Amino acid sequence: MTTDPALLRPATLTAKAPDVYEVKFTTTKGDIVIQVTRSWAPIGADRFYNLVKHGFYNNAAFFRIVPGFIVQFGLSGDPAVNRAWKNANIKDDPVTQSNKPGTLTFATAGPNTRTTQLFINLGNNGPLDGQGFAPFAQVTTGMDVVQKLYSGYGERPDQGSITNEGKPYLDKNFPNIDRIQSAAITAPATTHTGAPSSAAPKH
Repeated sequence: MTTDPALLRPATLTAKAPDVYEVKFTTTKGDIVIQVTRSWAPIGADRFYNLVKHGFYNNAAFFRIVPGFIVQFGLSGDPAVNRAWKNANIKDDPVTQSNKPGTLTFATAGPNTRTTQLFINLGNNGPLDGQGFAPFAQVTTGMDVVQKLYSGYGERPDQGSITNEGKPYLDKNFPNIDRIQSAAITAPATTHTGAPSSAAPKH
């Protein structure tokens, strides 16, 4: 498993994301396509963009599945990467969208503590809106794949052990766990209206 050296320096990964971009997760159960709309939660969208671009989610496991509620992921299989990002917090975004089925949202441990962990909403989780959980993206293809991810381990995989031991801990103790084999940005910003862009190219 090769790690992009940039992942060990979170403070340097601050590129601004396109207004709209698409990410494809190739998983052990099939492909999941996610469309990110930066205006929904710009700080979260930028963080996700940088993490995907540098391969953070490659080999990341779907380690917490609560049927009807959420699928959670976003700890690296490489303990050194987890250490680097442990305190790389970003500020909260205002909540502009509801936590509806298929939306993608950063997990938190309190105000302004978002780092790398995410969850896909499986149900209508509107109560999360008032707790500051700001969706920034939507699964556009592959929600059936999300529903098929192995949920037999429930909440048993230990986040501390994943953080400190990485992929070997999961391979040894949770052999049936599903994971993201690779995550890639597959489309930059595009205008879907068919109208010309208002921003003319400058020379």
